[in-house]
Order: sequence, then structure tokens, then C-alpha cells
Amino acid sequence: MNPYFVLGLLCIILLSLGAWQQKKKAALYEISWGAQIIKTITGRSFCLQLAGFAAFVGLWHVTVVTFSLPWFNRLPGPWECLLEWLSPDPDYGVSIYTKDYYTHILYSTYRATLAFALATVLGVAFGLMMGWSKKFYDYSFPLVELIRPIPPLAWVPLAILVLPGIEPAVIFVTFMVAFFVTALNTLLGVQSIDENYFRAAKCLGAGKKRLLMDVVLPGSMPFIFTGLQISMGAAWFSLVAGEMIAAQYGLGFLIWDSYSLIQYPVIVIGMVTLGLVGWASSAIVRSIGRKLMTWRERELSESGMGG
Repeated sequence: MNPYFVLGLLCIILLSLGAWQQKKKAALYEISWGAQIIKTITGRSFCLQLAGFAAFVGLWHVTVVTFSLPWFNRLPGPWECLLEWLSPDPDYGVSIYTKDYYTHILYSTYRATLAFALATVLGVAFGLMMGWSKKFYDYSFPLVELIRPIPPLAWVPLAILVLPGIEPAVIFVTFMVAFFVTALNTLLGVQSIDENYFRAAKCLGAGKKRLLMDVVLPGSMPFIFTGLQISMGAAWFSLVAGEMIAAQYGLGFLIWDSYSLIQYPVIVIGMVTLGLVGWASSAIVRSIGRKLMTWRERELSESGMGG
């Protein structure tokens, strides 16, 4: 298969995802996918984004290849990395045609997804409890603020000592960072709810369960999904740190192993792949959040029209 065809196909897929994730009005969803893609490609915003990427690649090429500046002369150029990434017979054994490349992606995606799911369930529950109960907040918040600043790499040795095997240790390190982001954003969401909503619900005879389901959860939902988007990015960040130290597969391991073996183009390939996979995962979270938060967008729209 021609690598340039693969690159073109990849660009089309990314453009389709970009068109899909953009916030559109109801009329936009009535037109075809092809029309959405064309509108995205010809739009001013897309052209500016493309210009930003082109400027970055151009600066990369000038500093590394054209002038070979002292600080950058050991780095691979963009064309060298692209050819290695799309090569059916890569010099360093990693490209879109090799099995190992997708093995590393699958391992990292599995760890990040599992850690994110655990952080979502436990972090949202923990944040709701802190915002719902003043006593629980007084007990837990100082401890959270003490543990939260600890970097993910500092947890790796303890996780390896306590948990059986390497895999749970890497997932735990990834989970810790995502958990605190989710919990604190959920707490902020609960604290941001106007007290008048609670008073009105109590006047209508709502008990604690109804308050939680009808006031607390809907009111804190925008902050929860904002936290989940940040949490997904934080999960990938901490995952790579854990994989560099305590893993045998994964994109973080691939980057560090390539550095040790002086395979510099593979480092760039791993970094770009991390960016693409992380972007796709965050886009999925945003899409789910928008579908579940349609009522919120309608409310904001109506309030804006009313103002």
C-alpha cells in the first residue's frame, strides 16, 4: 500500500472527526457528512489551524535541517520522521505497517481507559460526597490537598511494592492523577450550585435522595464533564511517566526505549501518536458531554435570547 495514500486517508479521518466534534446548531446536523467536511475544510478556523501546523513544521525543518542549529543538530527532521512512520520496511522497526506499533498503542489505550474509568466512578462519587457533606469535607479535603501535589513518578516505587505485578502499578499511577482532577472539579460543581435551588426543592418536599438526583447532579454536571476532559489528558500524561519506568509495552516505554537505543525518529513517532490518541479520547469525552448536556446549551441559549 502506498504510504502517501495512507497519509491522505489519515487526514480525511481526522478532518471527519474534527467536523463531528465541532459544536453545531440543529440545522447543521441536517446536512450530509460530506457537506460538513467541505464546510470544515473551507472554513477560516480550519485554515488558521492548518497554518499553525505548517508554521510549526516549517520552524522544525529550518532549525534542524536547514541551519542545523547547535541545540537541535541531533534531532531528526520532519521528513525523516514521516518517511519512517509511513515506511513498509522501517529502519528502526516501528511504523504504521508493523505489529509492534499497534501493540504499544493498545497497551497504552487500555491502561489510560481503565484508569480514566476508575477515576470517573470514584472521583465523581468522592467529589459529590465532599460537596454534599460538610463533615466529610472537613475530614477529607486537607488529606486530598496534601497528597494531590505529589508527582506521579513519586508513586511508582510504592505502587510496585504494594501492588502485584507491573501492570496494576502503572494503572494506579495513571489513576491517581485523573482521580484528583475529577474529584476537585466535581466538588467545585457542587459548591457552585445556587442555594435557592436547594431551598426551592425542599419547599416542594424533596428529600435528600431527590435533592441529590434533581439538584446536585444536574447542577454540577457542567463542571464534572469539564473535569473529565482535563482528567483524560492528565491520565495520558501520568501514564507515559509510569510506562517509562515500569512497563515493557506502551507508547511511553516506546519513547524511552527509543531514546536509549538512539532511535530518534521513533521518539517523534511515539510523541505524535500520543497526541493523536489523546486528542481522539478527549474528543470522545467532549462529544458524550455535549450529548448529555443538551439541556444546558438550550438553557444558555434561551437565557441569552432573553437578555
